[in-house]
Amino acid sequence: MKRPGPPAWAEAPVRRYLDPDCGCIATKLLPGQFHVTGGEALVTVLGSCVAACIRDRVTGVGGMNHFMLPVGADRPDAPPSAATRYGNHAMERLINEILRLGGRRANLEAKVFGGARVLAIKSDIGRRNGDFVQAYLHLEGLPLVARDLGGIHPRKVIFFPKEGLVRVRRLTAGQEPGIFAQERDYSQNLATQPVGGPIEIF
Repeated sequence: MKRPGPPAWAEAPVRRYLDPDCGCIATKLLPGQFHVTGGEALVTVLGSCVAACIRDRVTGVGGMNHFMLPVGADRPDAPPSAATRYGNHAMERLINEILRLGGRRANLEAKVFGGARVLAIKSDIGRRNGDFVQAYLHLEGLPLVARDLGGIHPRKVIFFPKEGLVRVRRLTAGQEPGIFAQERDYSQNLATQPVGGPIEIF
């Protein structure tokens, strides 16, 4: 039997829109995506997934990723949208792109978010994601200057790389119903999907 490929949202390009919470044009990231910029705000909504916000504190070049599971097997034939669902690939690609666009490793700093337990399932994927990203940054010697991990609530995260500011809003089911459906669908298909500054609470 042929296994299903990544869901449609994992293949979608990042999109820009007018975000009402920041009152500016922002780039929205879906699971499995990452984006690096020197200017615009980056936005994502997280349940058990984790996003790392990494920037060069001197140049202001920075980016965000959004990954679903800590580690995926190496599959050179997998498309980028499949590989970056996993933390090890998502972190490596994010850091490499920041360096490619002029960042220096010595100037990088990180803030991490998400990892909530939003589904009533036995495996605490959120905790595993949070543990992974902190261990990864420690191993790579990148300073972790802020974090908001765990709990039971999804989060909306807005990152302004140039300034280093992150705004975090904790959500309820009524505020972002799609995140619960997305996490539920993902958890049901794990076995069949192949690889491929300060915090402002508002």
